[in-house]
Amino acid sequence: MNAINFRTLDLNLLRVFDEVMSERSLTRAAHNLSLTQPAVSNALRRLRETVGDELIKREGQAMAPTARALALWPAVREALRQLQDVLTPSGFVPLQAGNTFVLAMADATAAELIPGLVEIMDRDAPGVSIRVVPLTTRDPRRLLDKEAVDLAVGYFPAALADLTARAQAGEAVAFAHRRLYSGEYVCVMRRDHPLAEQELTLEHYCAARHLLVSFSGRPYGFVDEALALIGRERRVVLTVNQFFAAGKVVTHSNLLTVLPRHFVNGTGFSDQLVLRELPFAVPPVHVDALWHHRMHRVSAHEWLRSAVATVANSAFAVRQSQNEDSTAVRPAP
Repeated sequence: MNAINFRTLDLNLLRVFDEVMSERSLTRAAHNLSLTQPAVSNALRRLRETVGDELIKREGQAMAPTARALALWPAVREALRQLQDVLTPSGFVPLQAGNTFVLAMADATAAELIPGLVEIMDRDAPGVSIRVVPLTTRDPRRLLDKEAVDLAVGYFPAALADLTARAQAGEAVAFAHRRLYSGEYVCVMRRDHPLAEQELTLEHYCAARHLLVSFSGRPYGFVDEALALIGRERRVVLTVNQFFAAGKVVTHSNLLTVLPRHFVNGTGFSDQLVLRELPFAVPPVHVDALWHHRMHRVSAHEWLRSAVATVANSAFAVRQSQNEDSTAVRPAP
């Protein structure tokens, strides 16, 4: 292994290395760095010579990092982050800021949080922009690690359980999270559904045909897990990746679906739907904000997290004060 002379090391090579590792593509890395692809290739060659390792190998059409590259990357990325924090003014001034934040969340979560977040931006940070991207996984840690998103908001039970277990075992944990609110899920059907005027029993529920909102496309969700615990199952005949689409499909079919209660009123067609309590116990669905620990002390990110939490608290208070509204679950006849 070569001894590296830090007096002559060009730190720009580390920036190129970090971008190539993140993108796994010379073309995308060059675009992100505003360099030509030959310039990126030359920088990688110089870094290879410096560290005495191939670092990146081409395997077919893909680029695969070596074991040395995988070992170096976390330290390089963190060092670059610390340098950026030192060299960039630490104080985030909302009225003067021009940051763009990327948030990953489902459409129901966006409907709950984004209107209030826009109000805060308009009032306190008019130069700030937000991009909301679809949440396509129940474990967004990879997206956060790659910095594809700044903050993920959603239901992440397995990811949070893993983080808790690691922390209790004394391991270093790279992610932080905050509970925002708990969502109540209900069974939703069209107003003239055959089950709309009778008791929704467990037998009726399991015998019906179902629509599942699945971010990954996997036809099995937390409702199916709850049914499996009591030895029952349902037939999922359609999966979609948006709560709004699920509600719309239900208005024109005999399918049943499960939606967050608070979301239904904002669809614009709640008058076409009937909401019923699920005829079996389901665990509470907690909505959490999840972020990478490297962003924990970044003042701009602290502002973002605080704004999201403020909106979530306000939305929860409104729901608490409107326990019975026009979308309340109708009692069984």
